[in-house]
Amino acid sequence: MGAFPGGLRMTFPGWLLVGAATALAVFTAAHVLLYKRDPRAAFGWVAVCFTFPVAGPLLYCLFGINRIHTRARRLGLLRLHLGYERSELHAAARLDPSFAPEFASFAAIADAVARRPLVAGNRAEPLANGEEAFPAMLEAIAAAERTIYLATYLFQLDAVGRRFVAALGAAVERGVTVVAILDGVGELYGLPHRAGKALAARGVRVARFLPPTLVPPSLFMNLRNHRKLLVVDGVVGFTGGMNIAARHMVTGGAEGATADLHFRLRGPVVGQLEHVFAEDWQFCTGEMLVPGSTLPRSLPGRTWCRAVVDGPNEDLDKLTMILLGVFGNARHRIVLVTPYFVPGRELISALQTAALRGVQVDVVIPRHSNLPFVDWATRNMLWELVARGVRVHLQDPPFDHTKLYVVDDFYALIGSANLDARSLRLNFELMIELYDRGAVAELEVQVTERLTRSAPITLRELDARPLPVRIRDAVAWLFSPYL
Repeated sequence: MGAFPGGLRMTFPGWLLVGAATALAVFTAAHVLLYKRDPRAAFGWVAVCFTFPVAGPLLYCLFGINRIHTRARRLGLLRLHLGYERSELHAAARLDPSFAPEFASFAAIADAVARRPLVAGNRAEPLANGEEAFPAMLEAIAAAERTIYLATYLFQLDAVGRRFVAALGAAVERGVTVVAILDGVGELYGLPHRAGKALAARGVRVARFLPPTLVPPSLFMNLRNHRKLLVVDGVVGFTGGMNIAARHMVTGGAEGATADLHFRLRGPVVGQLEHVFAEDWQFCTGEMLVPGSTLPRSLPGRTWCRAVVDGPNEDLDKLTMILLGVFGNARHRIVLVTPYFVPGRELISALQTAALRGVQVDVVIPRHSNLPFVDWATRNMLWELVARGVRVHLQDPPFDHTKLYVVDDFYALIGSANLDARSLRLNFELMIELYDRGAVAELEVQVTERLTRSAPITLRELDARPLPVRIRDAVAWLFSPYL
């Protein structure tokens, strides 16, 4: 036994527990140092592990481990089945007269990191809110003849969700193969009613992405599949920021109404969407789902597209690298519409540099989002952008969940990713690159509509925040890597 000041004594089992806790803290801290890339996050986790030798490592296992391996084992076979090789199409694009010379500098980084080539002949149609998106998606489901692939973060069993369950169940009864991926945490938002059970009862094959478990404890609670994806017969695809929930029906201004922008896609890029779904399905189930799409006989449009996936796996930081590339090549204008805006230092610097070069940079965010603590963290760093000439616009209600990034007059990124650490470091996201002046002109209509509902925030307004508010915002910003 050992003695402490004041006469307290430690028994051998007590020393054993102290030694085990210390060893656990040291082992966990070593893992943090080896695998964390952000020094702020690494320092914070090391401090937590040594301050709380048992609780700290447990919290790190649940929320701090952010790398997993998801790549399909037979990725080469999938690419072959989709009928393309990156090098061949990369060269063909440069010979196609519809591939404008200015596209090349924007496409260079994604060509290197995205694992998928640019493909021509697509059509991307914006669908505003649930009033336009849900009927179009249900119409496609009703017309399905072979396959329906659905992936979503939230699937609420409200009036809208029940319509989707009925439509997907009817497709199964017609002999259509219907498979769905629901995020394991996102599905819990619908408790006590779970969409997965309702879908399975109608014959839909359902997989859950990293469902939380107590035994064994889930080590990936913080890593969520945020992709929104619907592909029907390999012919038409839908993606964007919209979950399956009645709150995206904004007509009438109901409390909690959430505006959003979804997209209907046709053309060869739909095969890439199938490919993304097949990789996720293989990760969730171990089953190789070979997509059945083929290149369309006639191309429905003239937009060059590419699917870009990002996540805390082999695809980590791909979206950030692409954004840095296009911001650096922007010549006239950058417009970012996002519900949550807490970018990392590298993106802040890229936007500041673009504004100082004379590029008009506009950021459109909600005046109040559905996550107040994210708003607080955002307010803490906005002065850095406004002081360098970036124009930040606060959009009035309804809350806008749209993710839309437009650069110059020919390039856009659409999909599920927000400009915050959760999307860029923790979530599995899906974005689509668009290269086409006509498509971007359509999106400018959406941008203009949002700007008319917004007002710019000034440096004076940011500086005028009361001291308690500024401290609150700064504290929220400390947690920005995990918001």
